[in-house]
Amino acid sequence: MADTALSPMQYLDRAVGALRDMGLMPNGTAEAPINALLEQISDLSPDKIAVITRTLGQAQTFNEVVRNEIQAMSIGERYEAITEAFNSIRDDAKSMVDQLADGKISFMENLSNKWRDMTRGTVSDRFGKIRDTYLDVARDTKDQIEREIRILEAYRDFRGALKQAEVLALEVLRTATDKLDGTKAALEAANGAVEAYAGKEPAEKARLELQRDERMRAMQDEEKRFQVAKDLADNLTIGYNTSEVIMARLMQTTNAKERVYSQAVSFFSTNDSVLTALNASFTGLQGLHESTETLNAMKDGVSKSLETLAEIGDAVQEAALKAGYGPTVQAAAVKKLVDSVITFQMNSREIIDEMRVMATKNSEEIRDAVEDGKRRLAKLAAEGNALGA
Repeated sequence: MADTALSPMQYLDRAVGALRDMGLMPNGTAEAPINALLEQISDLSPDKIAVITRTLGQAQTFNEVVRNEIQAMSIGERYEAITEAFNSIRDDAKSMVDQLADGKISFMENLSNKWRDMTRGTVSDRFGKIRDTYLDVARDTKDQIEREIRILEAYRDFRGALKQAEVLALEVLRTATDKLDGTKAALEAANGAVEAYAGKEPAEKARLELQRDERMRAMQDEEKRFQVAKDLADNLTIGYNTSEVIMARLMQTTNAKERVYSQAVSFFSTNDSVLTALNASFTGLQGLHESTETLNAMKDGVSKSLETLAEIGDAVQEAALKAGYGPTVQAAAVKKLVDSVITFQMNSREIIDEMRVMATKNSEEIRDAVEDGKRRLAKLAAEGNALGA
């Protein structure tokens, strides 16, 4: 079978292209701090170090994409709001039954019910909030899944470039090891020459010591570069394998989340009618409660009205019978009137007789007075003293 593995640059270009196609490519990233270290070992294998440098530089890009996608995820504890809403609906339904235990709803209980509806919302409102909260969570879950898939897709191509960088780093390490071994051998040879010198010339011995010191310095410098190459190879190996495991865990989480999301969508789509029926049932119970109390109020009002009618009906009807069938004018009143008439009649006869006598006497007195006057006038006239009448 032909080798179909892509080159490091092909992996990297494809990964970057995928980010660009998804619109996730950051505007730019700062220079990676590791570039300065890679400069120290660039002469070991310039082409390989260049590829490793570019790969690690793009690692910042992929890390930035992951951070941006994670920061945009909306995560909370909205399930508590759903639980609380269901609990409140059940608690209110039980409270309604408790209020009916004494057969009536007091003023304070009615006020409490109104306050509950104002603060918590009606049962229908709360079922609506449950539905809205679920839809919000489902929407955010879908968004999380899509973002996690983008992270995984971006990493899927990038990990190929990262693995190729690990391969190149191991090859550079092998070159650094060979060079370090060479400097060690040169140092051992130079040190052996100093130890083996048995001459008496101080200048020659100093020259040999200088060569040994130069070999020592060269070996130390090469050891530093070897350590850089070794750290690079080790950390690329660790980074690739660790991120592989972590991404595998992320893939498991995403798969589980997709399953939960699918189950949630399926559950809601097929049981939305159940939620609606619960809403209708609990709201209907409240309506039934009101209808029941209205009927009880009507029954109680009619019963008490009948009792009141029974209490006052007899007295009113008895009074009506007495008025309808009883005497109209009281005999005592008529007798009193008769007595009054008779008494007046008797008194009037006495008064009439008395007045008649007084009238006769008065007329006689008038007559006598007038006659007396005439006699005196006549006497005066006879005596010539009359002035003329």
